[in-house]
Amino acid sequence: MSYLRYVKVIGTMHVSPESREEVLSTILRERPNAVAVELDRARFLSMQSGAEMSIEDVLRFGRRGLINYALAKVEEKLGDEFGMKPGEEMKAAISAAGLLGVPLYLIDEDINAILGKITAAPAREKLLMALEGLCVFLPVKPTTEESNPMEEYRAMMFAFRQRYPYLFRVLVEERNGIMARNLVSAVDELKLSGIRRPKVIAVVGLGHKPGIEHFLDRVKERNYWDYGVSRYVYI
Repeated sequence: MSYLRYVKVIGTMHVSPESREEVLSTILRERPNAVAVELDRARFLSMQSGAEMSIEDVLRFGRRGLINYALAKVEEKLGDEFGMKPGEEMKAAISAAGLLGVPLYLIDEDINAILGKITAAPAREKLLMALEGLCVFLPVKPTTEESNPMEEYRAMMFAFRQRYPYLFRVLVEERNGIMARNLVSAVDELKLSGIRRPKVIAVVGLGHKPGIEHFLDRVKERNYWDYGVSRYVYI
């Protein structure tokens, strides 16, 4: 038995309006027993409050705050280009779970752990990331009518893996395993609640979808993973 029979993974571009609409329509159409999103509790609460990191917050958290601030600005820039604020597809998933009255699982790694891994990156990757980060503030190449945003996104992920092997491992591959383990835990919790064949829809970044599905397909028995209770909230 593969856990893919219980979990449908939607891979999205975090700044794509089409992804937001796909997430909302899929969840409302399929009416799952639970929804899972690529968030941890800190990011979930921040998204719900609408709070943004200030310069004072950046200075207080030091290097980690600076990295988090820079990543947020990158997503803001991409959101301007695609016509949607970062995280709108996650908000759509959260809203859909609320409309259906089903549990919402927060399956991603804790943001502080992620930032700690980024600060431990090799000097070469840090320098390259800083130099490439300057391009965020330059004009973005216009998108032609023939452009396929999803194909461009996949090409970007491939290039990222080639240039940043350490960051790709900690930001993509390791998180794939964490999110897959939490999805397995979510399915088992639903089974224990009396649902014989639960259905979970997971909303994650496009780059995480293949890896998470690979992990889920390998899980054959309950004791395959050593994991704790998955984090979830009722909304």
